[in-house]
Amino acid sequence: MRGYLPVLYEPQLSGSDLEALRAAVAALERQSFAGRVARLAGRKVRLASSPLPPQMKEMATAAARRALGTALAVALSSLEGAPQGDTTRLHRRLAAFAGGIGGAVGLASLPLELPLSTTIMLRSIADIARNEGENLREPETGLACLEVFALGGHADDNVLEGGYLAVRGLLAKAVSDAARHVAARGVAQESAPALVRLISQLSTRFGVVVSQKIAAQAVPLIGAVSGAAINLAFTEHFQTLARGHFAMRRLERVYNPVMVRAQYARIAREEGYWV
Repeated sequence: MRGYLPVLYEPQLSGSDLEALRAAVAALERQSFAGRVARLAGRKVRLASSPLPPQMKEMATAAARRALGTALAVALSSLEGAPQGDTTRLHRRLAAFAGGIGGAVGLASLPLELPLSTTIMLRSIADIARNEGENLREPETGLACLEVFALGGHADDNVLEGGYLAVRGLLAKAVSDAARHVAARGVAQESAPALVRLISQLSTRFGVVVSQKIAAQAVPLIGAVSGAAINLAFTEHFQTLARGHFAMRRLERVYNPVMVRAQYARIAREEGYWV
């Protein structure tokens, strides 16, 4: 009897998963942090039109790096103890409180306020990850939570071709190297080259949003908007990105990741998110 080669069947996304993918595309591509702040102010605000002074830009970059260093320690050690259930509102209130304190003190508080706000956001991101089926005991999940902070670094709501998929591609090797290091040596050596490289790449993109946050607090038009409201928008921005990111990771566990990403790109183009 003549043998036959097996026919590989490539399952298509189910109706509910296709809708989940559409929601993920919208979450990851639709709106920048600058767009959220513009909505707060009730009109269009171009936060990128006036670059920050070099000293402020250096402050934003240093604060972003420090914040992510603090978040890395939490991500690789204690996310498993994050509270169960939907804690989105709790984390928003905590972030607003931290932002309110920062707003009262001024930009000088950024080196202290940003690590606190970032850790609060990380806890919320971990809760979203767990709700999408992630195992918080795995170091790779903690690193995936950190990835979220690199996903929101575009200046406006017109995302270049590739968007989220391009950023994940750029981060893939650094995340993989960091995961291998943690799996082999544990979390004790946070200064290891693999982890330092990852934090450097993440902080470059996270620093863009931190710069937008500083710029928003400095724009006279938004002067009436409290630091708490800006920090709330900051937190909601990354919670939205986290929902999209971990929905994508869930779909990639169920289906062929190449097919999921191809469908993502198709939707992003059809919906006009990429330019």
